[in-house]
Amino acid sequence: MLVPSLFGEHLLDDFFDIPSFPRVSGFGNNNQHVMSTDVKEKTGGYEISINLPGFKKEDVKAELKDGCLTIHASTSSSNDTKDDDGKYIRRERYSGSCSRSFYVGEQITDKDIKARFEDGVLKIEIPKYEEKPAVEEKHYIAIEG
Repeated sequence: MLVPSLFGEHLLDDFFDIPSFPRVSGFGNNNQHVMSTDVKEKTGGYEISINLPGFKKEDVKAELKDGCLTIHASTSSSNDTKDDDGKYIRRERYSGSCSRSFYVGEQITDKDIKARFEDGVLKIEIPKYEEKPAVEEKHYIAIEG
């Protein structure tokens, strides 16, 4: 005998659904749209746009170490609702973090990178590093005598 589904495709989908992140089809609550990234090549460098819905500027950190740029975002929220007697009607809490790393080259310094956060999108500008051709140096050997 088939029982009609009251909770959607999977029994616990609605119970564990986190509304601050978009839902992707598939199994469970898959957050593939968090930190979706676009990399655009420009004349003098690259522009990276990272979607961070639900995050604030204070929640986002960028670190450059050994030529690797790492973006880390973490957030937490709490929704406590009480009735007149002080008993909980509903308590919901969420905390989560995500990070992404990009190799930008060891020649790039933190002073070269510019970043801004607007409307849930982090935009990072990274200049292109142009290798200078190695100049052949002449090494003379001292001759005694």
